[in-house]
Amino acid sequence: MSRILALDHGTRRIGVAIADDETGIAFARPAIRRHDERADFAHIARLTAEERVTRIVLGLPRNLDGSEGPQAAAVREFGARLAPVVGLPVTFVDERLTSWEAGERLRATGRRPVARSGEVDSAAASLILQEYLDAEEDR
Repeated sequence: MSRILALDHGTRRIGVAIADDETGIAFARPAIRRHDERADFAHIARLTAEERVTRIVLGLPRNLDGSEGPQAAAVREFGARLAPVVGLPVTFVDERLTSWEAGERLRATGRRPVARSGEVDSAAASLILQEYLDAEEDR
């Protein structure tokens, strides 16, 4: 069984979700409040060790037309710098509209997510991870 960590990279927070490939179900975890890259990477490294993670999935913010802009480039650079620190492969997954969908799903359950809580960020990471798991299952 391998465990997979998904990250929804943001400027203030990093959404977090974890799943194992056996159950195929992604679970949101508390978001990481951004400090500086060194502290963020240390936090992610601790999490990967504690959870025995074998792969990281990183949401890639594409434009609606599928192209990549400056934000996608920043996420790709973040992933390229993160991989050697944690010693794990990083896979990028299209995250178009996941934050919007995460907020809609939370509101549909009667919850009013507070943006600064990181709840939407981690719910978006969970959607990113579930998309990855579903695509892997189809292969």
